[in-house]
Amino acid sequence: MAKVAVAGHICLDIIPTFTEGSCDLGTLLAPGSLTEVGEAVVATGGAVSNTGQALHRLGEEVVLMAKIGDDEFGQTVKRILDQAGSGLSDGLIIDAGSSTSYSLVINPPGIDRIFLHSSGANHTFCSEDIDDAKLEGSTLFHFGYPPLMRSIYERDGAELKKIFNRMKSKGMSTSLDMTFVDPASESGQVDWLAFLKNVLPSTDIFLPSLDEILFMADREKYNQLVAEFGDRIIQGVDANLVEKTAQWLINLGVPVVVIKLGEHGLYLRTAVTVPGRDSSWRNVSRFESRFSVKLAGTTGAGDCAIAGFLSAYINGASAEEAIITAVATGSASTESLDAVSAIPHRNRILARINSEWKRIPGKFSGTQK
Repeated sequence: MAKVAVAGHICLDIIPTFTEGSCDLGTLLAPGSLTEVGEAVVATGGAVSNTGQALHRLGEEVVLMAKIGDDEFGQTVKRILDQAGSGLSDGLIIDAGSSTSYSLVINPPGIDRIFLHSSGANHTFCSEDIDDAKLEGSTLFHFGYPPLMRSIYERDGAELKKIFNRMKSKGMSTSLDMTFVDPASESGQVDWLAFLKNVLPSTDIFLPSLDEILFMADREKYNQLVAEFGDRIIQGVDANLVEKTAQWLINLGVPVVVIKLGEHGLYLRTAVTVPGRDSSWRNVSRFESRFSVKLAGTTGAGDCAIAGFLSAYINGASAEEAIITAVATGSASTESLDAVSAIPHRNRILARINSEWKRIPGKFSGTQK
């Protein structure tokens, strides 16, 4: 068992349940409409909860660092984490002057999720909120969702760079996950290209989704794809664009890049040399498709895939083993409506992989070099 610190964004997810065919998106949010739904699932969400709890369920020792308000939603977040594992809520900072972040997650079967989100206390999270004493023994520091955290994304990510350099000075690897940016929000006006150029040289593992990184790094291409394909931009993306985007990130100084491709799996690209890793991590370019599951919901699947990758990474797996464990963990997570309930111990994930678990070919299957 290795110890991992997971910091950044946390929220309370409220997820109404839908039966097959019970939701017409054309009328769901129409003024004056009423859509009957089932019982709500109430769970913690955000990178800290999703990736952190998934790592805990995979068998790793985890310390969670995030900020909540002194309110009813905050009490619920703390209670859920305490029920998930003894001590999981110990690293939470309670800010009496802020509200707890929450999301209303509209997740009908077969339809991509819709989020209504309030960032709340996440906006004020900063380096001073991180307690060094709680980090003792950690080998990796993972941070998630800067676009929903004002103190982290302002000044070209200066606060995050400060945090990462501090962690690296303690001998920890650093890992970064993003989330999609609302173009109409304050973070939509951020110069994300400058943010990436400032932060990635201090990052060891970068794990964005394809739409996130295109929005941030190549807005012209992103806008072109949206104009043609709407929210299904993956339809207009080929393997070459994924590979070129990952290589551009490598050239900025991050040695390991994992790009999330939604239902089409993951892509791993590594530098010629990856510090602290064996030769299996050198100059890797690899697509991996997802595993076959009985789908319940996709909330948090990307965060859980990240947990699978980080768990394999800190336990000394090869690059191939790490990316396969990542897609397996992300696939397993979709077997429950919330993010983490279906995640088993890492040994069971590995046993399932080795039991001829069926793969679902994705758009990029068979293109790895």
